[in-house]
Amino acid sequence: MRISKMRYFFPLGLFLGLFLDGTFSNLFSKQMFSTSFSIESRLFVLWLVMCVCLGEVEHSMFWAVCVGFVFDLYYTGIIGPFVMIVPLIVYLTKIMYSFFKPSFIVVLLIYLIDIALLTLLFYWINVMIGFTNSSLTSFISTTLGPTLAYNLAAFVICYFPLQRFIETFSR
Repeated sequence: MRISKMRYFFPLGLFLGLFLDGTFSNLFSKQMFSTSFSIESRLFVLWLVMCVCLGEVEHSMFWAVCVGFVFDLYYTGIIGPFVMIVPLIVYLTKIMYSFFKPSFIVVLLIYLIDIALLTLLFYWINVMIGFTNSSLTSFISTTLGPTLAYNLAAFVICYFPLQRFIETFSR
């Protein structure tokens, strides 16, 4: 019985993606955040979706809870939202992907759906607890749209190198 090397690379890539999200947001804060728009980098979701769709990943729900906990602890200060949302994203990704054959477009669409869902759910949680009073239309135009555009570009740039990496180490 051969053990897949993704057992080690999956959690490392997940936390590296989380670290890069924060790093890019800090380094490019003037370009990503202004009064007219706000871009949320979600590279850890890119890694998560690609590994779930293209690789042999063990314990993806456990690692989703872990990265959600770290995200909540470090970025939001409230334990709970991402601890619940990230495993939900993994679950929905597995369901959506089971209906399709692997392809660039399928993984891209699943990724964009996941980003939209994650961003919307986090917005609604913030509305419910009173952290924001922004209208849904304002949120869609200032945050969701730019976030989807940024993450679409990140997907296009990273897809083929990550695909090769995941397929190589899932064997």
